[in-house]
Amino acid sequence: MASSINSLEAIQKKIDAVKLFLSVSLSIANAHTVDFYTCDVWDQFMAVPPVEVLTEITLNGDHKRAPEHYLNHGSGTTKKITFGFCDDSKRLVDVAELLEAAYAHSLPGLGVCVGRTELLQSLRHTDNAQPLEEVPAAVVESDEFMNSKKSHEVQAMSEVVASLAQRCRVKQVIDVGSGKGYLCSFLSLQYGLQVYGIDSSSVNTHGAQERNRKLKKYSRAYQRHSKANRTPTVMPPSGQEDLEDIAPEDNSLPELDQSDPASAPEDPFLSALCVGMVEPTSPRVPPSELSLEERERRKRENLERKARSWVNSGGMGSGMLYSPLTSYVTAETELKEIIGELEDAVMVGLHTCGDLAPSTLRMFVAKRELLSVCSVGCCYHLLSEEFDPTRQECPSSSVCGFPLSGYLREQSWFCGRNARMSACLALERVAKGQGIQMESLFYRAVLHVILRDHYSSFKSEKRVGNVYSKATSFVDYVWRALRRLELDESKLSDSVIQGYHDTYRPRMVEMEAFNMLKVTLAPCIEGLILLDRLCYLKEQEDVAFSTLVQLFDPLLSPRCYGVVGVKAPGMELSE
Repeated sequence: MASSINSLEAIQKKIDAVKLFLSVSLSIANAHTVDFYTCDVWDQFMAVPPVEVLTEITLNGDHKRAPEHYLNHGSGTTKKITFGFCDDSKRLVDVAELLEAAYAHSLPGLGVCVGRTELLQSLRHTDNAQPLEEVPAAVVESDEFMNSKKSHEVQAMSEVVASLAQRCRVKQVIDVGSGKGYLCSFLSLQYGLQVYGIDSSSVNTHGAQERNRKLKKYSRAYQRHSKANRTPTVMPPSGQEDLEDIAPEDNSLPELDQSDPASAPEDPFLSALCVGMVEPTSPRVPPSELSLEERERRKRENLERKARSWVNSGGMGSGMLYSPLTSYVTAETELKEIIGELEDAVMVGLHTCGDLAPSTLRMFVAKRELLSVCSVGCCYHLLSEEFDPTRQECPSSSVCGFPLSGYLREQSWFCGRNARMSACLALERVAKGQGIQMESLFYRAVLHVILRDHYSSFKSEKRVGNVYSKATSFVDYVWRALRRLELDESKLSDSVIQGYHDTYRPRMVEMEAFNMLKVTLAPCIEGLILLDRLCYLKEQEDVAFSTLVQLFDPLLSPRCYGVVGVKAPGMELSE
């Protein structure tokens, strides 16, 4: 990691390049889909047909020009085009040039990120470096109690966090926005770290406490049993386990046949941490067909088996995985008031929403006891912006989430909520065919036309909400929306509603092409937000090392970038 790549001055130059690009293209990302037809968005921003946009996006997959190529672009006397936009009309005239510029101003195109392997090698490359320690005989197969996405995230991030803890010679980790405790449990089980999970939701921490209580209870029993009987426990072969719920009193989970991979839950924030296993029966009996007694017996065996494995491994003698705490934290929060046994620690956040991610970095900078940080944010649309012209998202009395760095704050930079929503789009997934649900966006935009024409309320209506999922057709969608908005249904008929659909249906391709351009711009907006956070750390004198790292596979986890910082004295890393 060369210093010229990761220096404060280099990061500021990258920010300048992205700002220049977004100053021309951000208007596309800030255009609201609801207004697509009422404001003639396509004609307002586009001077090319939608088919050309879609064709170019499909065929042109090699957008590899360096950002420096564009710094003086558009200065000629004959070609007044900047990043594909006409300087005079401000409309897009060259799709290929826009796509090339978008890639060049994304994090991969800027070349500012390091890989996870490279970061781990840098963290471990010291004269007195020791191999990363794992708890003996306690290697955890994370896919036993998480879905594939969460397992991927937790395994990848936990190794980085454990390496940071080893590098800083600390044993405590503070997980902000810990949720159900997946990362906390894995860090504790796999690496023997003392982890405190802080979450503002009492529901999350209560569930974690209940699981810890049960594991502690059974670990004590089997600790006594193991003294009298040292017979090793034989675990089922890998791949032959079935998942079961650890909390018998929680009946909120759907009963899924775990033998069918397609039925596995996809939501990463499950309502219970499944840590038990049962041996398969032949033939497989779905959980819904088991008697209550059989289900209770299996759950007891799950707890006993996990506790037995935990005690035999010698992990954290009390059987406690980690300490879940309920608290709303900010940079001003005194951590010692929450954690009585607080020592020097690493602070982490895995997919912390909105302002919590920048707050995590502020806490790291403000608290002497926090020697390192690894933060992965998400939900950029929930960020508050200091220079929001309406001041609705960030009142003057509040500390805003964006911009974070002094460099961008001095320039009063403002993205806009629609642009931040666009930053949440997943380019890699869309490129692989996991596209946007275009019909629902089309329905909503045409509904806006109807509201304008018949109700004069298109700027002040209540929220329509998710009526699309229940609608059987566009006509049904409109009737449901009108009832939700409490508007007079007598002004319309089925034929009138269908007429609007038929009129705008041929123009749906415009909306598809426009939203694909939004997807293309998403990595640039996300990149600016993350560069701002990195710049903030580099502005701090006591932060010896900071970088952006790609932690996850973007197809599995689109919010795949982490911000890493180290301020431990005498622990400087080469950048």
